[in-house]
Amino acid sequence: MDEPTKTYPFYVTLRNAFFSGVILVAPLWLTLLVFAKITDLVGGTFRPVFQWVVPNSLRNRPSLEMVWDILATLIVIALVTLLGLVSRYVFGKFFFSIGDRFIQSIPGVNTVYNTVKQIVNTFSSQGRHMFSKVVLVEFPRKGCWTIGFLTSTAQGEAQSRTNEEVWTVFVPTTPNPTSGFLLMLPRSSIVELDMAVGDGMKMIISGGAFVPPWPSVEAPR
Repeated sequence: MDEPTKTYPFYVTLRNAFFSGVILVAPLWLTLLVFAKITDLVGGTFRPVFQWVVPNSLRNRPSLEMVWDILATLIVIALVTLLGLVSRYVFGKFFFSIGDRFIQSIPGVNTVYNTVKQIVNTFSSQGRHMFSKVVLVEFPRKGCWTIGFLTSTAQGEAQSRTNEEVWTVFVPTTPNPTSGFLLMLPRSSIVELDMAVGDGMKMIISGGAFVPPWPSVEAPR
């Protein structure tokens, strides 16, 4: 049997709603309070400089106070933004380097960490653009097919020397694809696949455990 739904008195509902509102408002109120205090501090610190550059005839005007308040607020926003950039690009790199050195000092873990790090660096979004297509080639012997990535079809010395249209194919090793073999093969011996480059990477890293479905869209009967 389903348990009956609990009902609470109306005052309990109001109490819970009040505390929920306090939890939501408190961080916002604290942020505004800190921002206001910093603005007052900056305004009081730089006000003599501001008054020094303003002519005497304009110092006592009410509009000048409003202009100064706006300038003080903009100065605080600029300083907070600068602090955020420094913490992101300076302190972030500092703590990341400490964590990296700590992991590198752990025997066994550092080997796995370095392997994963190399894979990520090799197959980042920038590295994927190096591979234009997934292909099949006979390697390391005839009759043995392996997956590779087409890297270039440019005309070069190799084609001039062989008198053939030679394409460049990178055949990575499994499960660590950061190393592999660079093959220059005749176009006629390369089988182009419809497989996406990302799926080809997954298949190699998984040692063939991941096989992308094909055809991706079932052909009509």
